[in-house]
Amino acid sequence: MKFVVISRWLLASMLLLCTQAAFALDLPVSVNVVGNVATAQIGSPANPIAELTLSFDDASGLTPASLGIRASTIDITDPNLLSRLPDPRLVRLDSALPLLVTIEPPATGGLSFRRSGRFELHTHALAYALGSNFRVFKAPLGGQFRDTTEEIAQGSVRARSRYGGFSQFLIASDLRETDAVVAEKIASLRARVASLPASERPPFNAQLDTVESAVANHDYATALAAIDLVSQRAQARAGNGLLDEWRAARDEDNQAGELLAGAATLKFSVSYLRDYGQ
Repeated sequence: MKFVVISRWLLASMLLLCTQAAFALDLPVSVNVVGNVATAQIGSPANPIAELTLSFDDASGLTPASLGIRASTIDITDPNLLSRLPDPRLVRLDSALPLLVTIEPPATGGLSFRRSGRFELHTHALAYALGSNFRVFKAPLGGQFRDTTEEIAQGSVRARSRYGGFSQFLIASDLRETDAVVAEKIASLRARVASLPASERPPFNAQLDTVESAVANHDYATALAAIDLVSQRAQARAGNGLLDEWRAARDEDNQAGELLAGAATLKFSVSYLRDYGQ
């Protein structure tokens, strides 16, 4: 009888360990590179959880190994993870896709790219609806996640984001008021502009002033036009007044790329506010 009791205890312990491990399970990732585009199948090759596509304006040293892509399941109730979200009450992880993608190119891998790149996660685990609240969130390793969404499209869900650098990505439902998200993204762009050379700041700040004022007056056409001017100036100044290269050695600040990424996600949120309100 004692042996039976011990065996049951061992079985229960093993089941608990397996359950805990499932929440932090590394998933198979198969990466293929063609030109400036990398695609990765996440999960079983026969039945992948998602397909990740990374496209670049101008990449060098792009190989499967140089990207350093990892994927894992997550515990959507983990307090440490929830504390990294902007507001865990309103930004909610979905049990249908408990997935964290980490892209940390090795410092000696030789990867570099100019300006920005595009992230797309395609999954059938989530259902698309017009005006969807699904968003792409990005964070430095162990840091705070922020909304970097550029587009949410059908297919079942194609979640897209623009980046000037890498780290961790996940998909979550964002129920925050859209005007608060817009204000947060404007503030983030202002912080980025503040890090530029002094001579580069005034034109960007002027356009962000226009965006802020236009959004407050519900003049979304003017706001979106001003965001486009931010993007156009970042493109025009890339490699001239603005640094525009990301390198695996992390020895450069991709100023133009981060501005392009910030403008893209701000445009998404202003467009969403125009089309769907709060």
